[in-house]
Amino acid sequence: FKFNRMLMLYLSVLVAFAACNAPPVPLDDILIEKTFVPEQCVRAVKVGDYVRYHYNGMFPDGKKFDSSYDRGSTYNVFVGKKQLIQGMDKALVGMCINERRLVKIPPHLAYGKQGYGDIIPPDSILHFDVLLLDVWNPEDGVQINTYHTPSTCSRKVEVSDYVRYHYNGTLLDGTLFDSSHTRMRTYDTYVGIGWLIAGMDQGLLGMCVGERRIITMPPSLGYGENGDGSDIPGQASLVFDVILLDLHNPRDGITVTNQKVPESCTRKSIAGDFVRYHYNGSLLDGTFFDSSYSRNRTYDTYVGRGYVIAGMDEGLIGVCVGERRTITIPPHLAYGEEGTGTKIPGSAVLVFDVHIIDFHNPSDNTQITVTYKPETCDKQAKKGDFVKYHYNASLMDGTDIDSTHNYGKTYDIVLGANQVVPGMEDGLMNMCVGEKRHVVIPPHLGYGERGVTDEVPGSAVLVFDIELIDMEEGLPEGYMFIWNDDVSPDLFSEMDKNDDKQVEPSEFTDYILRQVNDGKGRLAPGFDPYRIIDNMFSNQDRNGDGKITEAEFKLKADEAAAHDEL
Repeated sequence: FKFNRMLMLYLSVLVAFAACNAPPVPLDDILIEKTFVPEQCVRAVKVGDYVRYHYNGMFPDGKKFDSSYDRGSTYNVFVGKKQLIQGMDKALVGMCINERRLVKIPPHLAYGKQGYGDIIPPDSILHFDVLLLDVWNPEDGVQINTYHTPSTCSRKVEVSDYVRYHYNGTLLDGTLFDSSHTRMRTYDTYVGIGWLIAGMDQGLLGMCVGERRIITMPPSLGYGENGDGSDIPGQASLVFDVILLDLHNPRDGITVTNQKVPESCTRKSIAGDFVRYHYNGSLLDGTFFDSSYSRNRTYDTYVGRGYVIAGMDEGLIGVCVGERRTITIPPHLAYGEEGTGTKIPGSAVLVFDVHIIDFHNPSDNTQITVTYKPETCDKQAKKGDFVKYHYNASLMDGTDIDSTHNYGKTYDIVLGANQVVPGMEDGLMNMCVGEKRHVVIPPHLGYGERGVTDEVPGSAVLVFDIELIDMEEGLPEGYMFIWNDDVSPDLFSEMDKNDDKQVEPSEFTDYILRQVNDGKGRLAPGFDPYRIIDNMFSNQDRNGDGKITEAEFKLKADEAAAHDEL
């Protein structure tokens, strides 16, 4: 048993020795070991393709005889066109981008019995560690892979359009060579007129705003044999991952869409009108840049007079109060090539969603519509009359402002006494008791540019529905007191109760009030009677000593100038 074990050990040593010293088994064909295979292989090398690859060339003992890495450039060649040793021509067929292969090539498929100078001896087996970086074919055109399409696409890129887009540019193996994102600025250019490499000119055609696509192009449509001199090598396929953000044509005008016009539209805006409107402003890709709503205040401006960008000037013509519309404005009618800096980039198309709150014209007068008039209308309100009326007040868009009905009492004023805005004076004039009117007051006859804090916005058109409840006839213009009967010839003596030849303020006040109570005289309605009487006394007290003498005392008819006096 011991002898058998010794014999077996001896035989195994002999076999191992023979194996180590036996000549190598000759290769009949190439051997390929795939040391790395990418998960996806969009395209495999075919005969006739042009490839770019890196390699290390070695002998079976590991000694390196050549390397593309050492030269700092890929090896670029057509496959199957006898531009390579026969074994490499065969080994490259079927490879994918970023695939790595260890290729063993026998001498008859390499440099044969002649070898290659002093570098490769005759009858040498060659090993190549190959990494494929690029493949294309002279027949290739632009390849487009759209991986996101927006739900709506009202317009597609055409030749001579101007576009704004972001991109990442890579080589076919994924090496990044450029990106607009890293510069935080879109690439802006005309399409189809030679401002871009030919492949990008073709690849952008037909895109929608918001669309994302991958554009792959061969070097003949990219940077050709020489590359760009820095980041893009010669004969390189290019891959651009693009998102289109903006699109317009220099011939474009504004477009108005999504119009929602109220059923009642009695008037449309014209050039010269002053418009109050709300808006949301965004770029064509939906990026928000401004809103009047966020400021809780309308944007107020004249239209058609150059106070706003040209596109908005045009887009606000012909609108109705309450109308909503979307106004799309090309950059040459907006902020042009420069934009506004941080919010609006240069050459950007702008989209405004607009809601018209009100508008008026500086030449407008108060608009009066009689909604009800009683059959009997003997007396009509005039300047100086004391009127009592109810009102409901609102803005043009229907926003309630105020109502006398909320307080359960009328609003009482003297017409012509500047106690209300001029437009309301106009609206109440010539009304009958019981009459109802719809009154529209432009801001220059209302509360003007300033409005009323927290109640009426500046430059707002006002709408009043009014009803005249009562009216007391006023006095003739220029009078605050009149006699109903003939004036007593002993007027001064009747006032001078204590017969001291002068009238005290109390005597004057008592006398006037007594005449009013007895129906012999009338004070102007709607005013504080004591203030009227004090004013009358002051006008009679010529020297201002607080007393009226008989020499100072005069009737209004005796005065050369009009005063609020007897």
